[in-house]
Amino acid sequence: MIELRDKDTGALIGKISEEQLHFLMDQLEEESLEDTDYYINRDTLDVFEEEGIDKSLLEILRRALGTREEMEINWSRLPG
Repeated sequence: MIELRDKDTGALIGKISEEQLHFLMDQLEEESLEDTDYYINRDTLDVFEEEGIDKSLLEILRRALGTREEMEINWSRLPG
């Protein structure tokens, strides 16, 4: 299981599957192999929807974005 967090506040956004993480990895830019953070905005989420994003992942990201136009998220794998 993977935890997504708001990079600015550290607040938990939600827990996602490996498959959902791979979707994000395939769609978003990583600065290095160790990179665990991503920038998202409203337009990004619209493109994700066109690309067939998992509905629950889209819901998590839209809820996290809320009224903001953009944000950074980071992920980490939970032990076990």
